[in-house]
Amino acid sequence: MPPTPVLHTPRLVLRPVRSKDAPVIQRRFPQWEVVRWLNAKIPWPYPADGAATYVATCLEEMARGAKSHWAIVPKKGPADLIGIIDLWPDDGASRDQRGFWLDPAFQGQGLMTEAADRVTDYAFRQLGWPCLWLSNAQENLASRRIKEKQGAQLVDIMIGRYVGGETSQMVWQLMREDWVGRQAA
Repeated sequence: MPPTPVLHTPRLVLRPVRSKDAPVIQRRFPQWEVVRWLNAKIPWPYPADGAATYVATCLEEMARGAKSHWAIVPKKGPADLIGIIDLWPDDGASRDQRGFWLDPAFQGQGLMTEAADRVTDYAFRQLGWPCLWLSNAQENLASRRIKEKQGAQLVDIMIGRYVGGETSQMVWQLMREDWVGRQAA
């Protein structure tokens, strides 16, 4: 992947994660409402050095072009990040290419949909990817709704492992031509 660019939306700036984000992530991230539907690889309870370790991994992955990690920063409001959104190439196996979380204090305002739309547009228009594989825990209705609004098609339900335990995981595919067509309409 190319270097992670700064992306803009009407209400947000999506900028690459940086070292000084660790204290804000450590404050905002370890909330059950945030982590329960995230990958079981995330340590829980979240350790005191969890954000520092996470940010170091993000910086390493961006440096070698493996993933893009954006801090979600409102244009009006707090000057620090309120969430994270990530994007990575299809590995041919995981059927998942984007992940995100948002501080519950900022949920329900369409901010994550706005961030996800901008990152999706980047994947299709700038990177030229033919499709995006996306997934979520079936009970995670907010994440599911973002995929539905984007026009993704449900292609599978399997068992997923989350911080909150094993549950049904929905697997979606969003095709570039469907995305571009919806944006033109």
